[in-house]
Amino acid sequence: MSGLYDLHTHTTLTDGEMIPIELVRRMAVLGYTTIAITDHADSTNLEHLVESVIRLKPSAELYGVRLLCGVELTHIPPSLIPASAREAKNFGADIVVLHGESPVEPVAAGTNHAACTCRDVDVLAHPGFITLEDAHEACDHGVALEITSRGGHNRTNGHVASIARESGCIMVVNSDAHGPHDLLDKRAKFDVARGAGLKKQECARVMALNIDSLVLH
Repeated sequence: MSGLYDLHTHTTLTDGEMIPIELVRRMAVLGYTTIAITDHADSTNLEHLVESVIRLKPSAELYGVRLLCGVELTHIPPSLIPASAREAKNFGADIVVLHGESPVEPVAAGTNHAACTCRDVDVLAHPGFITLEDAHEACDHGVALEITSRGGHNRTNGHVASIARESGCIMVVNSDAHGPHDLLDKRAKFDVARGAGLKKQECARVMALNIDSLVLH
């Protein structure tokens, strides 16, 4: 399925400002057809988050939104990432986002590599100064690299875009929204991609990504 998408958002289930249905409604008004709610998860709340978002799917459908049940595995020790991602999928998650090695948070070294070599991870969020070697692994394992509009995390967007292009890795543009002010309309989303150094044709391709080809890999 293609259309305006955001695969990385947060709600009051963790540190976001909007209850899940408000997020869905606001994004529906902006023209989104696919949204993933991906609140921060570790072993203490993983099952609860997945169950909560699954319950919201019928309401999202009434607003014309395909809601993907997701989590953002955050600050998980690298050696535990494969098991945590598999557990999320076993609980019913449609998409697993992994909190990458952003330059503005103390993410453990080796997190990017663990995510890029894990077939149960779908998106590596704000991966900072990701290496070309890890990007090649991401390409081989069907893991998309995120271009983000989130302040701080977006400092390395240009590097991420360059590495993704060189490795042939899938790119996605996400908001990492925590509040209403973080939501992107279509033009703003395009600008984030352009600001990362993508050419107009590349932006169009990223914006029109078939989400099924990513989450069903």
